Amino acid sequence: MDINTKKDILRKSVYDALYSGGFSNRPNGDYGKIPDFKGSIIAAELLRTSFEWKNAQTIFSSPDTAQKPVRYFALADGKDLIMASPNLQHGYLFLKSNKISSFAEASTKEGAFKFAEDLNIDSFPKVDMVVEGSVAVDKKGNRIGKGKGFGDREIRDLLNRKLIDNNTPVVTTIHPLQLVDSVIMDKHDKALNMIVTTDKIIRI
Repeated sequence: MDINTKKDILRKSVYDALYSGGFSNRPNGDYGKIPDFKGSIIAAELLRTSFEWKNAQTIFSSPDTAQKPVRYFALADGKDLIMASPNLQHGYLFLKSNKISSFAEASTKEGAFKFAEDLNIDSFPKVDMVVEGSVAVDKKGNRIGKGKGFGDREIRDLLNRKLIDNNTPVVTTIHPLQLVDSVIMDKHDKALNMIVTTDKIIRI
């Protein structure tokens, strides 16, 4: 069995567990997507209590629905936000918290475009924390997304542009059912160093 098949089997097991347990906010489950899990606000609130969060001025976030509370709290806490556009079709969006009239709207995929600054990525500030969506992660920080590779590409882009370094917190917020025993990684896959569920913070 090749590595992609193993990843697909793991993804399906997580999707099935969330759906059958009633932990997905989507009526038909999260199949093929980053899970929009019940408790995403609780996980974001727990992340908000961490010293890594409190010390961060600029937060990078994936555009996934489950990370919307993270984006909202970043702006509400006076932090600047960099959001990847969906599927990276429009690159990265920079949002200056003190120039936004509605944090709730700006934290959505659509609203981020409305409030984004006209700023080239080469002028972006250094990123103090990266928050990615995940389908499954293990306690070593190994992660898989929905299979399109955008999360890995985003982290790689930030590293290559020196907006982050190897000490930058690279975080995911997940439902406890997304924390599994083992995740197989490809060479190009990027690991996490912090995992936040609805009830705990795991630092790696």
